[in-house]
Amino acid sequence: MKLDEKHEKKLIELGRSVIDQEKAKILIPPLENAAGFWFGSGNMIEDGEGRIYLCGRYRNSGDSRTGVAAGARGAELAIFRSGDQAESFEKILSFSKKDLSYPGREVLSIERMWLHQVEGGIELYVSSEKKGLSYPLEIASYQKKGTGVWTIDIIRAPSVEQLDPSSIEPLIEGRDPRFYHFKDPMAYANENGDTVMIFSTHPFSWASSNSGMAVRRRGEDGFGEPDCTFFPRGFTWDVAISRICGLIKVPKIGSFSRLAQVYLFFYDGGESMRNYEEHVQAVKRPRGYSCEEIGGLAYTTEEEFPRIHRLSVNLPMFVSPYGTGCSRYMTALQTERGIYGIWEQSQPDLSQPLVMNFIRSEDVEALL
Repeated sequence: MKLDEKHEKKLIELGRSVIDQEKAKILIPPLENAAGFWFGSGNMIEDGEGRIYLCGRYRNSGDSRTGVAAGARGAELAIFRSGDQAESFEKILSFSKKDLSYPGREVLSIERMWLHQVEGGIELYVSSEKKGLSYPLEIASYQKKGTGVWTIDIIRAPSVEQLDPSSIEPLIEGRDPRFYHFKDPMAYANENGDTVMIFSTHPFSWASSNSGMAVRRRGEDGFGEPDCTFFPRGFTWDVAISRICGLIKVPKIGSFSRLAQVYLFFYDGGESMRNYEEHVQAVKRPRGYSCEEIGGLAYTTEEEFPRIHRLSVNLPMFVSPYGTGCSRYMTALQTERGIYGIWEQSQPDLSQPLVMNFIRSEDVEALL
């Protein structure tokens, strides 16, 4: 059931309060303050003792069209820990491309990762571009020299500190050329205790990107068959890219207390996969493209998932006031104190540091 205008307005206000472009502060800078250098694409979690863990990847400049094997692109997966409620972080783990490789699967570029808390431990979902996987014969000519295929792996451990890449296992790989590349995983537990994993897919031609999902039922070890079309691309600013990247479980406050659990999703979008030259009389605006996406909002309820309603139908919701306008990989950590929003935000120098904003619980309650 689509929510009424009053509830949708409150969801927009909540999303904008968490991903506040003007209040954001740089949390983790990239290795260089220049175009093509990023840190981000991960998430934050909090343990039972109040420690916050943050994961992300350092990405260095490179051009995937020439083959990532030629450069250092997604070079490092890093995990940080904070004991002072995200005021400061220390790096506690660092995994290289070599660390995340295993027989028959050499990692060429580290992509998005996600920390997911489960009973008795932690799961780290990791996506990467790998050698050892080739396109089917009928489309083999489309695979650029020096490139691989994007797939998703998983590492399990009793704690974040004990995560060991030597225990990495393959989780999901593409077979259908329409959805051949799987990357950018995120996961959450729904009200039934099932684990919902959402990821992005690309066709063999890299002409577009949309989101898929798979569910692991409570008490089971593996995920069910993926649904690669549950959140297809949009029709306007997100016609080429629609990648769900984070969520908020909307607190059951006020009129939301009478509804089934509402999930507010952040998603990345773009009009094209590559930047293109605008007509001289066109409206000058960030249009979003691969690696420089802009952001939107959507929502669902526990009752009607996987049906999702867009709140950013005609225009994006989140655009950086700097650089290319890129604002992507938005996600949030909900705590008793409030909600931490983190995302990659384009800067005047065209780098993309990880930035953060915090909204207090009392302000969330007043808003809802």
